Amino acid sequence: MSISAINVRNQFRGTIKEVIEGPVVSEVDVITPSGLIVTSVITTRSVKELGLVVGKEVVALVKSTEVSIATL
Repeated sequence: MSISAINVRNQFRGTIKEVIEGPVVSEVDVITPSGLIVTSVITTRSVKELGLVVGKEVVALVKSTEVSIATL
């Protein structure tokens, strides 16, 4: 899958630093090349479907109060 266009302006490419899985929701910490850590709270189901694990390269998409994760 590749993303050719998206309307979210605030995008941070990075690597997953930590995943804290809960029964329903999980926290995913993404560290950017500049050292900024962006945290996303998403469903645990999405974590599994996207194959989010420590070390995986992702893009954190920030819009308003939401942080979404897209795989590369």
